[in-house]
Amino acid sequence: MDGTFLNDEKQYDKARFLELYAELKARDIRFVVASGNQYYQLVHYFPEIQHEIGFVAENGAYVVDAGEEIHCGKFADEEVSRILELLADIPEINLVVCGKNSAYAHSSMPQEIVEKMSNHYRRLKKVEDFSTVEDVIFKFSLGVQNDVIPTLLKKLALEVGDITQPVSSGFGFIDLIVPGLHKANGLSLLQARWGIHEDNVVAIGDSDNDIEMLRHAAFSFAMANASPAVAKVAAYSTESNNQQGALNVIARVLKGEAPF
Repeated sequence: MDGTFLNDEKQYDKARFLELYAELKARDIRFVVASGNQYYQLVHYFPEIQHEIGFVAENGAYVVDAGEEIHCGKFADEEVSRILELLADIPEINLVVCGKNSAYAHSSMPQEIVEKMSNHYRRLKKVEDFSTVEDVIFKFSLGVQNDVIPTLLKKLALEVGDITQPVSSGFGFIDLIVPGLHKANGLSLLQARWGIHEDNVVAIGDSDNDIEMLRHAAFSFAMANASPAVAKVAAYSTESNNQQGALNVIARVLKGEAPF
């Protein structure tokens, strides 16, 4: 969503999209929202069609088809404890613990940071102690300064890389996900359900957490505002998120324009 489907104002041309979506639906072409955002946040953007489309939420940890849960990842309790212990010793991170029912922030998190996190987590509760949370935990989101992301990614991979996969999700965030539960895995689950081969998959992305998905799809597009790693992996490119690049790709699919 962020940096791909939404513009910098966190909006999209809904009238144009719904017109394109009606044609996709008429031609039996599936539309999937694959994002690091929380499922409850994602459905907020698509109220008219949320019970028709697929969602690969939380970077692949939670997958829903037409309102039906088809996959929910999970860290083991001991893995949650180990990750929290490590993160407690890392200064200047804004931590959100992501669960199936809600996301959780520590009660000490400043309100302005809570409001920023609410752009990604529509359900966000403050807690005094993360260890008291009773939920299925499937992701940790770390808000950090952009300049420390490369170093922190290496540290996390070294110290907890055996139980979690650290990925940069853009906009000053690192996500710790269950290994293998990335966006490409979520798409594969939906494809198996629908009987769709990778040769008929189009994927569009901008951030490093899109890389597996872009490698997976036969037609992969990098936004003009994509990270260098995404631009290198994608086979094709489109305009920026402020120029409706994602909607332009959908229009090219429907018109049969190159490379389709």
